[in-house]
Amino acid sequence: MHNLNAFYIDGQWQSPAPGATSADIVNPATEAVIGTLALGTGADVDRAVAAARAAFPAWSATSREARIALLTRLSELYKARMDDIATAIHEEIGAPMWLCKASQAPLGLRVLGSAITALTEMEFERKLGNTEVVSEPIGVAALVTPWNWPAGTIMAKAAYALAAGCTVVLKPSEVAPLDARIIAELIHEAGFPAGVFNMVFGLGPVVGAALARHPGVDVISLTGSTRAGMEVSAAAASTVKRVLLELGGKSPNVILDDADLAAAVKDGVLNVMINSGQTCVAPTRMLVPRRLHDQAAGIAAAVAGALKVGDPTLEENKVGALASQAQFEKVQRMIGLGIEEGCQLVAGGTGLPEGVRKGYFARPTIFANVGNDAAIAREEIFGPVLAMIPYDDEEDAIRIANDTEYGLAAYVWSADPARARRVAGRLRAGMVRINGAGTDPGAPFGGYKRSGNGREFGVYGLAEYLEHKSIGC
Repeated sequence: MHNLNAFYIDGQWQSPAPGATSADIVNPATEAVIGTLALGTGADVDRAVAAARAAFPAWSATSREARIALLTRLSELYKARMDDIATAIHEEIGAPMWLCKASQAPLGLRVLGSAITALTEMEFERKLGNTEVVSEPIGVAALVTPWNWPAGTIMAKAAYALAAGCTVVLKPSEVAPLDARIIAELIHEAGFPAGVFNMVFGLGPVVGAALARHPGVDVISLTGSTRAGMEVSAAAASTVKRVLLELGGKSPNVILDDADLAAAVKDGVLNVMINSGQTCVAPTRMLVPRRLHDQAAGIAAAVAGALKVGDPTLEENKVGALASQAQFEKVQRMIGLGIEEGCQLVAGGTGLPEGVRKGYFARPTIFANVGNDAAIAREEIFGPVLAMIPYDDEEDAIRIANDTEYGLAAYVWSADPARARRVAGRLRAGMVRINGAGTDPGAPFGGYKRSGNGREFGVYGLAEYLEHKSIGC
């Protein structure tokens, strides 16, 4: 049993303030309680912010070289405990062990490495005519992270804030606290000064809201739902702090008529189903030429039908559990709604996968002939559900792709690189991947519209934690 009954504040593990409650830590693949988690209050936030503010003057004055050395040491320690981090993520969110070892845990290390590179490359002082422009750390950074890619998103915020010279208060997801505990231990072992990094477990409406409205916090960065982003923005408004939001997505995957249809459809389906569909940039709207739609639907159904779902400890199972009962119930509701709306179900559906009797597992589900006005095409489901939408021509595809309140990611497939690049340039999304290109942790990561504001990764992500001062000479 994991008993996470303390918060990391001012360089040590401290008991919660009076009034704290607790919650069970549940393995969603087995529905078994595997531990307990202390849930903080505003009083715990006050202590953590006070520690961060006290540590800020000295930490913000450290040299680039000193911060690089500490982050490099953290990277070494992280690598040594990679298996522990993978196991923690596997237990807390029910992801397949192979995925945790191959992608989940390594993502945190890759992002940490990108923060070190950005810190090395960042130009903190530069001349513009007779003016010297100096980039300085903004102050105390409050970081609110999700459960779907927990180690990677913690590092996307904490490593960059620390690299910039900010001090940190982290609120990890209460659904995924185990890997966060390990990361806090590693930061302590690396030798970061007391108060530079602090962590309080808790619920979003309590700890997250307290951080958002706290006058001692200078910037808050949230990865979560669009609803959560709106609430954080409203709470932060009274103190006029900087707000960085990486929110929901309903990403279009535009397969043009000259693309390798089989390769494009297979890649699209697998990128939705990976991590049980719980990925903000998942290409959950597949746009295919109308004349090729039925052929594409057949390919998609075959790919989805071949995916084995179940016990995430087994290598053969490629799709694990959804992260919680609440997430399972939402996904089931949305699949049922797609059926009620008359969308063509070609794979999957409601209920547990065949052979599964326990755990929050959903069937990889494909809907074909979906109209872009259907709920399953408009709402972020965050589960293994793909909506296939036919289009008439290239202009129609671009119109449908942009007809969404989200703008996090988009995908384009074409045999003609110039054509794919032209279409990519017209898509209203923060990130566009062509022909299966991967994510570059040094490139800016973030969205348009209700997918948020601000950017993570590379010098763009580092700059979000800096103020820029002009000094006339």
